[in-house]
Amino acid sequence: VLAEKRNLGSRDGPPHLVLLVPLHSRAAAHDTLRSLQSQDSVVVGVDEGRAGGFALLCPRLKQRWRFVTAQAGDLHAILDLAKVADSLLFILDPADGWDGAGEYCLSCLFAQGLPSYALAVPGGTDLPPKKRIDARKRLAKAIEKRFPEAKLFPLNTEQESSLLLRHLATQKQRHLAFRDRRAHLLAYAAEFVPSQESDLVGTLKVSGFVRGQTLDVNSLVHIVGHGDFQMSQVDAPPDPLSLNPRVVKGQKRSQDMEVQDDSANGTDEMEEDIKVLMKADPSKQESLQSEVVPDPMEGEQTWPTEEELQEAEASLKANRRVVKVPKGTSKYQAAWIVDDGEEGSQEGDDDDDDDEYDDIDDDMMEEAVSQEGESSAEEEEPAEEECETMTVSECLRDEQYDEKVEEDEQMLARYKQERMDELFPDEVDTPRDVPARVRFQKYRGLKSFRTSPWDPKENLPRDYARIFQFQDFSRTRKHLFRQIEKEETEGALVGWYVTLHVCNVPVSVMESFKEGKPLVLFSLLPHEQKMSVLNFLVRRHPSNSEPVRAKEELIFHCGFRRFRASPLFSQHTSADKHKLERFLRPDAALVVTVYAPITFPPASVLLFKQRSNGMHDLIATGSLLSVDPDRIVIKRLVLSGHPFKIFTKMAVVRYMFFNREDVMWFKPVELRTKWGRRGHIKEPLGTHGHMKCHFSGQLKSQDTVLLNLYKRVFPKWTYDPHVPEPVPWVRSESALLVPEVEME
Repeated sequence: VLAEKRNLGSRDGPPHLVLLVPLHSRAAAHDTLRSLQSQDSVVVGVDEGRAGGFALLCPRLKQRWRFVTAQAGDLHAILDLAKVADSLLFILDPADGWDGAGEYCLSCLFAQGLPSYALAVPGGTDLPPKKRIDARKRLAKAIEKRFPEAKLFPLNTEQESSLLLRHLATQKQRHLAFRDRRAHLLAYAAEFVPSQESDLVGTLKVSGFVRGQTLDVNSLVHIVGHGDFQMSQVDAPPDPLSLNPRVVKGQKRSQDMEVQDDSANGTDEMEEDIKVLMKADPSKQESLQSEVVPDPMEGEQTWPTEEELQEAEASLKANRRVVKVPKGTSKYQAAWIVDDGEEGSQEGDDDDDDDEYDDIDDDMMEEAVSQEGESSAEEEEPAEEECETMTVSECLRDEQYDEKVEEDEQMLARYKQERMDELFPDEVDTPRDVPARVRFQKYRGLKSFRTSPWDPKENLPRDYARIFQFQDFSRTRKHLFRQIEKEETEGALVGWYVTLHVCNVPVSVMESFKEGKPLVLFSLLPHEQKMSVLNFLVRRHPSNSEPVRAKEELIFHCGFRRFRASPLFSQHTSADKHKLERFLRPDAALVVTVYAPITFPPASVLLFKQRSNGMHDLIATGSLLSVDPDRIVIKRLVLSGHPFKIFTKMAVVRYMFFNREDVMWFKPVELRTKWGRRGHIKEPLGTHGHMKCHFSGQLKSQDTVLLNLYKRVFPKWTYDPHVPEPVPWVRSESALLVPEVEME
C-alpha cells in the first residue's frame, strides 16, 4: 500500500489524475481550479492547454497532479474521465450541497464504480461565523447518506488548498477491478496523420501516461466511444510534466512528424526527438476479427452407400401412384400432375408456413391494430377552419402540447400492458382466426419447468454461427488473470509517457478531441474483441419508473465500453432454465442478455434509455454476470379456459380452444388451475373446442384452468457500437433535469 501511494504522482509514476465534478449549479469548477493554481510559492502551475484543465508540479514535495474537468452537462465525458481518474473532487454548494442534476450524476458514478474521492466546499465566506458553522453542520448531515464518514474541505485560503492537496496525495486509493487489469491512458496530446488512400481514415498518434498495467504494442486498444483498433508502434517522447526537466544540447526537431499548428492539442512536445520503444510484430499481433463468418455449405456431406441407394429406390416404388393423364404425357410431365386431395394438403402446408408468427405477443399485435385505427380516425377528422385573427404563437404552442399528449397516450398504453402482465402473467388469448396448433407450433409443453431436460444446442439461430464460445469461461478468465499477476509482459511500463500510433482511425475521433471531449484508451485482454452472448445482472434504478419492455433498444455502459442493443430480460435463478420477463421489474434483480463483445468480469454496467428529446435516462444498474451462449431463456405462454360443468373430479372446460383438432393436438400437455389443481385432457366434446378434463380434485366455479407452453428465445442482433451523444442537461430552478433545447 505504501509503495502504491508513493508511486502515484511521483517522479517514476504517472501524475495524480484528479477529476473535478461540480454537483450544484452554483458550484463552479473554474473558481476551484483557480484557488488550487494560485499557490505560486508551493505549487508551480503548468498550463496544459486543454480547456478547463491544467497540471500542478511541486518539486519540494516531489508530487505532480493533473486536474481535468468536463463540459457542463456532458454525462459521457464525466463517466469517461471517471474511468481513468485516480481521485474525484466533488465541488459542493455551501448551502444546499447538490441539486437534482448532481444527484443524477452521483447515481451514475456510484453505479460505474467510485475511485478515491474528496469533498470540497468553496465559498461561504459571506455568511457570519455563527451561521457558517450551522451551515457546515447541515451540509455534513445532508451528505451523510451518500458519503458516510466523509470530511468536508473548505477552499477559501491557500492553507486550505494545501490541506486538500495533501489529503488527495496521502489518502488510500480505491481500486476499480475492470481498469486495474488493463493498461489505460488519458490523452494528453493527439495528432492525426491521414492515410494515402483517404483523408477520412489515418493514423492517430496519442500521447499520455500509461496507467494500470504494462502496455503491449501487439495487443488491441479500445478508444472509448469509437471502437477497437490496432497499434503499429509505441514511441517515448520527453515527459512534459517532469519534476526535473533536462536541458538537451543541440536539440533537433523531428523531420518525420507533421506537427499541427493547433497548440490547444498539446502537440508541441511531439516536435522533440522521439525514441521508438517497440514496433508491432504481425505474427504476434491480435486480430481485429470480431465475428465468425459462417459457411452455409459447411454441413457434413457423404456419398450414400449402396444399401441407402437401394432403400431410396424401394421407397420410390412404394410411393408410386396411379394418375389419369392425357395421351402422350411423359413420365416427367405426369409427376407434376397433382390430384385434388394432394392439392388441398399442399395448400394447407403452405398456409402453415405462411402463418408462422414471430415473437410478438397477441397483446402487442392488438395494440398495433388499435393504434392504426386511432391514427386512421385522426386522419379522417376534418381540419378546423382557419381563424381570421393571427394567433400563430398560441397555435404553435397548442400543437407542441398536443404532441406531448400523444406521447402521454402511448405511455398510458404501456403502463396498461405492464399492469396486465402483473395481474395475468404470460396469459394470452387463443386466436379465433388461426388454429392454436399453428399459432403455437414452436412451443412445447413441459412436465416440470425446473427438472424437465432442455438441450442447449437445439434449434440454435443463425446468429449463433457468428459468435465465439469458451469451453470453460471461468477457467480461461482465471488463467488470464493469473498471467497478468505473475508474468512480466514486455511493453511500456506504468508511469511512462508514451505516444501510441493507432492504425485506421476515423478522423471523427480527432474532431471530438478538438471539441474538448476526453480521449480515453484501454488495452484489450485476449478475446475481448470477439462477439458472444453477455449476461448482466441488473436491478431497476429507483429514480425511473417508466415501463421498459424487453427487446427495446437500450444504451449500455459496460466497463470501458458503450454500445446500443435490444436485450432480453429473464429471471435470476440457480436452475438450468430461466423464464423470460416481458418488462423490467422494479422489485427484483433480473438478468439482461445481449449480443456484445466479450468482456471479462468484474465489470459494472449502466443501462440508459434515450428519450425523444435526446436525453438519456438511467433505468438500471448492475454488473456483468457471465459470458454464456448456453444460458437458456424460456418464454412461457399461458392459455386459459373456464370450467363449464363441474363434477367430482371431472369438468368440462371451454374457451381454451375453439376447434376439435386443437384439443387433440394439445392433449398430452398437463393442465393446472390457479387454485392449485392439476389435471389432463381426456377427450374433446363436440367441434367447438369444449373438452372433458380430469383433475386431482373438485374445481371451484371461480377457478381458471391454465395450460403452459414454452419456447426458447434468443436476443436480436442489434449491437451498435456507435452511441449518440446525449443532449446536455442544464440545471433548472426546480432542481430537475431539463434539456437545453426545451430551456431555449
